[in-house]
Amino acid sequence: MGEFSFELNEEQESVRDWVHGFAADVIRPAAAEWDEREETPWPVIQEAAKIGLYSLDFYAQQYFDPTGLGIPMTMEELFWGDAGIALSIVGTGLAAVGVLANGTDEQIGTWVPQMYGDANDVKVAAFCSSEPDAGSDVAAMRTRAVYDEAKDEWVINGTKTWATNGGIANVHVVVAVVDPELGSRGHASFIVPPGTRGLSQGQKFRKHGIRASHTAEVVLADARVPGHCLLGGKDRLDERLARARERAAAGTAGGGERVKNAAMATFEASRPAVGAMAVGTARAAYEYALDYARTRSQFGRPIIDNQGVAFQLADMRTQIDAARLLVWRASWMAVAGRPFTSAEGSMSKLFASETAKKVTAQAVQILGGNGFTRDYPVERMHRDSAIYTIFEGTSEIQRLVIARTLAGLPIR
Repeated sequence: MGEFSFELNEEQESVRDWVHGFAADVIRPAAAEWDEREETPWPVIQEAAKIGLYSLDFYAQQYFDPTGLGIPMTMEELFWGDAGIALSIVGTGLAAVGVLANGTDEQIGTWVPQMYGDANDVKVAAFCSSEPDAGSDVAAMRTRAVYDEAKDEWVINGTKTWATNGGIANVHVVVAVVDPELGSRGHASFIVPPGTRGLSQGQKFRKHGIRASHTAEVVLADARVPGHCLLGGKDRLDERLARARERAAAGTAGGGERVKNAAMATFEASRPAVGAMAVGTARAAYEYALDYARTRSQFGRPIIDNQGVAFQLADMRTQIDAARLLVWRASWMAVAGRPFTSAEGSMSKLFASETAKKVTAQAVQILGGNGFTRDYPVERMHRDSAIYTIFEGTSEIQRLVIARTLAGLPIR
């Protein structure tokens, strides 16, 4: 039986310390400025690209870490620096995961490098799934892709919303309906190459938190993409749709079989990573509150000497460690090929997200009036933490996924 350990190996520790150094020295000093500007921090992304932190090679190395801890470890350290800037750095990864989860080897090799560009010409990518009337309910998606056999092109029409890097991306990955009668089983993912006519940016959202990350609508009006831009290829799509139609004709949804579509495949792969983001933000708030409680004196003694404050810090640290362990478990299960029989990926995202909101709120409380001002970073961390219980599946959706998995019911 192999040795079991929670310790990171020497290489992982080296990567963690390297990423932490960038977060401390480059991201944190810029956090307040880009939060106020509400703009993509291109200079910071370029600095990350110059040292190899924003690159396909780096994320591929972490993605294929045999322990599964490379990505969550990296996410935690970056988001410890600042959530908005970190999301600008890693937001491309969601589109890359969309291609990795659904694309062919040729598509992966062709398009993922174009999502990042290089240190001299930095690019970003966007994953476009949500719509104004189809967020958690992916089956309500209306964006339609119709195949033009004569030209071997797909014609896409619709509006996507809440797209990180939407409109400013070099490559957009768009989930669209190819067979409306099949509901969520009739979806497919498409690469929309740079310069595609018919794709434009809609409104850019002014957000409560993660304001350094660009979030916007993406409008597709008769956007034509080549046939080879269908992720997975048409043969695979036709086979999948044929099986879905057979089940529909038989009046079943495949019994207890879990329904899988392009958007769900991407979110399943990314949920533990989102949990790690939340852990990073929570840890940053906790550490700031801890240092503040040690140095802030009231009634002649540090406020950490008061049980009311000390107990809050004890709970904060316990919840953060528990959240990290759930994230690490799910990440290890994913790389080891262990099925999420109890929706462990959703568990990790749910608990870590709720922990981030709770811990950052407690940090504001410990700082008192100071915590409510923008002069102290816990105010920004508290605003940023709100997104974790919303994007890539709300907490309510995570509970639904967990409950249906436990009951043996299909996830749509």
